[in-house]
Amino acid sequence: MVDADVVARLVDHLRHDTTDLAADDLFVPVAHFTDPARAQAEIALLKRLPLFVAHRSELPNAGDFVTRELLGMPLIVARQSDGGVRAYLNMCRHRGGRVEPETSGNKRVFMCRYHGWSYERDGGGLRHVPYENSFGPIERATQGLTPFRAEERHGLIYVDLSNDARRSLADWFGTDVDAQIAPWRLQDSQIVIDKTFTMDINWKLVMDGAIDIIHPRFLHQNGVGKLIETNVGVFKDFGRHGKHFGARSRLRSMARDGGALDGGSKYIGSNLVLYPNAMMIGAPEHVEFWTVWPALDSAARCTVQIRFLVRSEILDEHIEKRVHKSWEILEQAAMQEDWPMERWIQQNAEAWPHGSFRYGRSELACAHLHRQLARDLDGAR
Repeated sequence: MVDADVVARLVDHLRHDTTDLAADDLFVPVAHFTDPARAQAEIALLKRLPLFVAHRSELPNAGDFVTRELLGMPLIVARQSDGGVRAYLNMCRHRGGRVEPETSGNKRVFMCRYHGWSYERDGGGLRHVPYENSFGPIERATQGLTPFRAEERHGLIYVDLSNDARRSLADWFGTDVDAQIAPWRLQDSQIVIDKTFTMDINWKLVMDGAIDIIHPRFLHQNGVGKLIETNVGVFKDFGRHGKHFGARSRLRSMARDGGALDGGSKYIGSNLVLYPNAMMIGAPEHVEFWTVWPALDSAARCTVQIRFLVRSEILDEHIEKRVHKSWEILEQAAMQEDWPMERWIQQNAEAWPHGSFRYGRSELACAHLHRQLARDLDGAR
């Protein structure tokens, strides 16, 4: 269920044709989507922040692991015998080979295929060095796999490449965001759909497109635009993070009829932006979890991963069919409408990287991301 205050605000907007508004428009330099130096600054920022890397269902048992490339950093993320998670640099301390070539599996020991050096899954300690008597002294305590701080919360596994031990996920999310995530029970969910796309679009344009509230009736007039209301929404600011609540079309007629209103996800959609590059979109029987990654070598490229998560207790053949139908609707809207438009915007920005893009007062969700990036990168208030 959606908080009662959000339902009341959203219904009031529907009855009076209003929406939440910021105090002012926001102007973002076009160069922020094209400038290589800006792109590198954003990547450096992301490397200092906690980043989503896996879902609990990918590592359900002790010994389960996945390998990931996180902003160019090769990682192993492994479930430990005590139930916790650890993340290691996927790099042998001998001569730099990958100690785990597979994308996932279950192992107790990781071994480099180049020279056979092996490492413990639990703790990452150096286990065995073939022909050790042919080396000088090896200080085993300092020659284990290089660790990165990893933590799980609500079934979401995050890695912090900065290894900032002062920052926990509880601190990073905060109590307000915790309260928004908890009801979805992601820790009890399974990944039903997992899709990855690489596109010639700046990562922030993809984030913008997924949380923009004034384009559905125009860009999606024969699809999603019929299902959700345009330019009607409630926005909650949670510091670095933020959440947009929008009305599904059925809620407008209910609001005007003046009857009892259901504040569930059947009538109200939501998009929780988990700064810097993840989004959690709620639906009646599933959650869409997006991560959008900037390319390391170009401001004009990104990779988008979209996972559909469903609670295990309700997952059956009927629900799975409904989830796949939802994916078909999203696929049509994203691949045929949103992403082509964003590619045009990118091409235009590259052709004319001058001036600013304007985020109107009702575009609070989009503007929030850019305001936070400005605070972190430019010292803006």
